[in-house]
Amino acid sequence: MKLVIFGATGQVGKYLVQQGLLMGHQVRAFGRNVHELPDENHLLEKIKGAVFDPGEVFSALQGTDAVLSALGGSFDGTDKTRSLGIKNIITQMKAAGVKRIVALGGAGILDHPEGGLAIDHESYPPEYVPVGREHQKAWEALRDSGLDWTFVCSPDIINAEVSGKFLTAVNQLPEGGKGTINAGDLALCMLQELDKNSHLRERIGISNV
Repeated sequence: MKLVIFGATGQVGKYLVQQGLLMGHQVRAFGRNVHELPDENHLLEKIKGAVFDPGEVFSALQGTDAVLSALGGSFDGTDKTRSLGIKNIITQMKAAGVKRIVALGGAGILDHPEGGLAIDHESYPPEYVPVGREHQKAWEALRDSGLDWTFVCSPDIINAEVSGKFLTAVNQLPEGGKGTINAGDLALCMLQELDKNSHLRERIGISNV
């Protein structure tokens, strides 16, 4: 499969690139600092670009089969990379004829056991609300896009390798989890979702065990 990975040099993006190559995918790594990625793989193509630039994103998408998005940014709500970046990706996917995307979101937009979204309940940590609203806008853009999307919504991300010990659940955090997820496991889950296509147009909660 030929993939384009947005946010390829971030905490999760680096693992997406690494694991995508190990799985034998052709990987286009898109980002501002792609020179930081290793050079020694013939399946890897580095594309230096900005996710807000329509032409650069469209060019990166041409001829690919699917998209992985691990866009990041600050937590204070001033950085619109998550929401506006995904909107540009969606627009250019439609123009390029690419239908499948697996994107990274936050646990705040999963369902709360008492109803509604977790982010709307008083128990949700206030310091995470600004970035959570960015994730919410990104999810709403995907939801209304008509694309074949999956939104993998993570709790706190730990910068650690794959353990393979994680749970997932549709639209909510899985019961019995630690409430954290290794970046390597998060990347693995996103690639597995891309391969299985079993959760089209759904949010997926994830946690290590």
